[in-house]
Amino acid sequence: MSRYGIENLPYGVFSGDDGTRRIGVRLGSAVVDLSPIGGVLAAGSLNPLLAAGRPAWSEARAQVAAYAPAAPAIPLDQVTLHLPFEVADYTDFYSSEQHALNAGRILRPQSPGLSPSWRRLPIGYHGRSATVVVSGTPVERPSGQLADGVFGPSRRLDIEAEVGFVVGVPGRRVPTTAFADHVFGIVLLNDWSARDIQAFEYRPLGPFLGKSFATSISPWVVPLDALAPIPPVAQDPVPHDYLMPPGPAFDLRLTVDWNDTRVSAPPFAGMYWTAAQQLAHLTSNGARLRTGDLFASGTVSGPGRDTVGSLIEYTSNGEHPLKLENGDRAFLEDGDEVSITATAPGPGGTRIGFGEVVGRILPATG
Repeated sequence: MSRYGIENLPYGVFSGDDGTRRIGVRLGSAVVDLSPIGGVLAAGSLNPLLAAGRPAWSEARAQVAAYAPAAPAIPLDQVTLHLPFEVADYTDFYSSEQHALNAGRILRPQSPGLSPSWRRLPIGYHGRSATVVVSGTPVERPSGQLADGVFGPSRRLDIEAEVGFVVGVPGRRVPTTAFADHVFGIVLLNDWSARDIQAFEYRPLGPFLGKSFATSISPWVVPLDALAPIPPVAQDPVPHDYLMPPGPAFDLRLTVDWNDTRVSAPPFAGMYWTAAQQLAHLTSNGARLRTGDLFASGTVSGPGRDTVGSLIEYTSNGEHPLKLENGDRAFLEDGDEVSITATAPGPGGTRIGFGEVVGRILPATG
């Protein structure tokens, strides 16, 4: 069973009946208001804490660990959870080799599974921060150009189970060795994807309207300090100097539930590119980081059909569905709900929780 406690101190932002937003920490099925501690923890957003830097993060963690166990706790069903930080920029990567191979086989059957540059650099694209929403926010089916002369609601609405990294300290040209000085913590992320819009628009430039309509994140940010790093996977060829050393990997185990049916358990530990390498590449051209920047791992997929992180990977060519308990389906229908959760190793053989990211599909309105 996963735990939400002092072991991981997941931070969030909540409000009660008066509507005032406060920083809290999740303990079990309740939240503890941290505003009595004062300072950056008395704000209505995590951004002041994010900007304060690693010494302040460590100090806050110690203060919360001492304060929270004896403080009053409010049941989660009595509060409203909000986006925990103000998102500055959003970047999404493409760092699972298995997902890249699966997607290439389906979307580009006449081309090699991986592009020539895929093992040379972490491929990514810049998304739209204004459409990043907190878990529980309904997702309206997007409309767009589906084919030549065809405009309408997406018929191939998909998910992408991902891990997001929250930037605290600004900077530029950040080496992999400085990753932990700039990144505060981790959220879970669902990069909703309209595959038909994406397929028609993505050549020659890549993802745009097929991705930018909504990105959901969990309401809880787990600090990096709560996670035990593990060695990353081997990389061949050896990356360029600015991407070395690769930095830490993390043993998160994701789960994907589709209408209350468990369909997948993607393993994050097998991602080819690390978050430290993604951050180093993102800033290698001089691009600046801002407090509240969010960058995502890309779809987390393993080698089997029960470990993929997107629904299109259940299909043979993007059209033929997999027979699931909730019907013979390939893509999302109106009313469908998807929930992504994760755990990581905790003390004494426990698994610490990350909080879920949930979204329900609403019909298109335009």
